[in-house]
Amino acid sequence: MATEVIEYPEGSLQNVLEQDTLKWVFVGGKGGVGKTTCSSIISILLARVRPSVLIISTDPAHNLSDAFQQRFTKQPTLVNGFTNLYAMEVDPNVENEDISNNEGMDSLFSELANAIPGIDEAMSFAEMLKLVQTMDYSVIVFDTAPTGHTLRLLQFPSTLEKGLTKMMSLKNRFGGLMSQMTRLFGMDDEFGEDAILGRLESMKDVIERVNKQFKDPDLTTFVCVCIPEFLSLYETERLVQELTKFEIDTHNIIINQVLYPEEGVESKLLKSRMRMQQKYLDQFYMLYDDFHITKLPLLPEEVTGVEALKSFSDNFLIPYKPPTGKDSVEGLELRVSTLKQQLEEAEADLEKLKKGKQVVA
Repeated sequence: MATEVIEYPEGSLQNVLEQDTLKWVFVGGKGGVGKTTCSSIISILLARVRPSVLIISTDPAHNLSDAFQQRFTKQPTLVNGFTNLYAMEVDPNVENEDISNNEGMDSLFSELANAIPGIDEAMSFAEMLKLVQTMDYSVIVFDTAPTGHTLRLLQFPSTLEKGLTKMMSLKNRFGGLMSQMTRLFGMDDEFGEDAILGRLESMKDVIERVNKQFKDPDLTTFVCVCIPEFLSLYETERLVQELTKFEIDTHNIIINQVLYPEEGVESKLLKSRMRMQQKYLDQFYMLYDDFHITKLPLLPEEVTGVEALKSFSDNFLIPYKPPTGKDSVEGLELRVSTLKQQLEEAEADLEKLKKGKQVVA
């Protein structure tokens, strides 16, 4: 029994490339669905139409270096083969250690922050955003950690805002106690109440500005990456619901690792997997009928290295069509074999003609 393939509207990432006001592009989804490959290719495509692009990995298990086959650090590094694409790998935990190891004000500020659950990681992210905002990049792509971490990342602005408000309220409640303590221990003004309050206010300003940008659909969008399986469908729905709650724009879904029918292949396992995938593809198109849905094929090899990423990037703009008949590898091999046979027959006929002419002469 042949597997029925339903034709759905063709989608692509063209809308993201054409939205030239975008400043932040988040790429996220369940672990193991190909987020890093997709975010790397999106950054490559954006580099074609934007003056400068930065791709940042916020996943502690960084894969950007593997995708591009180049070593990246927490400093922006130019990607080999490009003049306007940069990459960096950020680990919030390491960043936080760096902050807490600083002398003076930073150390005390970090200790105060650590008293509020979740705010330490949020502050590290805020410091990174502050650094990024001082750089002149046209668009920034985030290769995020699996869904749970991503949702925490998106909560950072509100976590920080609540945390900083709480710290300020504590300051108001205890009045001049901080000033008395600093004077008692002979500390200078950098540990004073006003200095700490000033640092809190400046951090709050950055967060409010970033939070406002994240909620602006002209500046920020989120691309969901998934595979046609139940758990991935469930995670995607959870992610879309949370993004809606955070007022973050999302209208693109990439369905990766899709199996396509091949002529002459009679594998029961393959056909069974295709039927299963088709069931979830139907559900994706039913749930997200107003989204741009891009389907990517499952390949026999990994997509690593700049050239492989560039080659595969065509599928993000032009809907993938499986090779059929004469266009398939088997079809091409058959055509080459037939042409070779015809050439051999033509050469044999030519030899006969030559011999015939010699006999007549």
